[in-house]
Amino acid sequence: MNVSVLTFSPHLERSSLPIPDDLVFEIFSRLPSKAIARCCCISKFWASMLRSQDFTELFLTKSFAHPQLLFVFKEDREIVFFSSPQPENPEENSYVVAANHLARFPGREFSYTTGFLCYGVNLIRNCEFEKVICNPSTGQALTLPRLNSRLRVGMDSYLGYDSIAKEFKLLSMNSSRVTDRWISKEHQVLTLGTKNSSWRLVECCIPHYTSRKWLCISGVLYYAASVNSSSLNSMVACFDLRSEKFSFVKFMETFSRTMHHSTTLVNYDGKLGLIMSRSSRHVSQANKSLELWVLRDAAKHEWSKHVYVLPPSWKDVVTETMRIIGMVGTSEIVLSPSFQYVPSYIIYFNIESKRIRKVGIQGLEAFQGKRSYTYLNYVENVKFI
Repeated sequence: MNVSVLTFSPHLERSSLPIPDDLVFEIFSRLPSKAIARCCCISKFWASMLRSQDFTELFLTKSFAHPQLLFVFKEDREIVFFSSPQPENPEENSYVVAANHLARFPGREFSYTTGFLCYGVNLIRNCEFEKVICNPSTGQALTLPRLNSRLRVGMDSYLGYDSIAKEFKLLSMNSSRVTDRWISKEHQVLTLGTKNSSWRLVECCIPHYTSRKWLCISGVLYYAASVNSSSLNSMVACFDLRSEKFSFVKFMETFSRTMHHSTTLVNYDGKLGLIMSRSSRHVSQANKSLELWVLRDAAKHEWSKHVYVLPPSWKDVVTETMRIIGMVGTSEIVLSPSFQYVPSYIIYFNIESKRIRKVGIQGLEAFQGKRSYTYLNYVENVKFI
């Protein structure tokens, strides 16, 4: 729908709109996120209306109902974003077209949650990184304040969203060598969208080393962690965005107290889930089963284990090494090739019906040879940072 068909002028006051606000919001919520960003430039009144909490929450709610696949490419010193519809119950030999080019930003390592990404920009003059928050849907980017730290290397950051307080927060920490081992130091948190935003130190009672396996569920940041950089992940760090407190959950398994290399963190019906393969370092044709561990009680370190035996057709569909990229709902595990720089397909494994389907991806051929990442359940968010 084109904005030009609307019957009111962008220069009118709110009281003179010929149609109710909720109907106006409903009309605008049907527009693509890029169109919303352009509409914000028409007038101060339109910008105020489309950046209001009522509208941004309505738009986000609608986006959650239609999640997408997000493809992220590293090209030289830039990060490029594409999206496509996320298929529901895909048919055999179906495909999606990743034709929606969202944005391009200068940057390197990144983390993603609820429509926003945090990435680092290398400052060549002093070998440091600036942290930047960006919204691929609108093209907006915001450089964050520098960390209050004497340490300049090994910085990890996790971006989370508290749906109750309606706040985005960034948790960052540096790594420091202690007795020939690396552990995280100087944990700091930043609340986005507030005036005079500044980093503040938060206390962490258990020394640990971070990882790039992480997830945010219902206002809690979870990331796999180890005792130090030389050991395997053996626990999950939990950071409550509301209280800004840490807690830790041990991974308890009969024959092993560490997570497998293939482990991926997933949202399993609002609970933290760990999907992994035990038979090899990666998921491959030789796998017999996949495991799902669901956190039932964090205080008691209680997990429930589910084993899903792979059907005979697994060997026919899987022809190369795969990695687990996530889960759709509570019934489908999704995998993509581990070493294919441009994903040409992804695999859906339905744990209830035992069906395996290969879904092709088209429209990304121009990035052949570029390092890529695939994310499930991407939602467009028009919230102004």
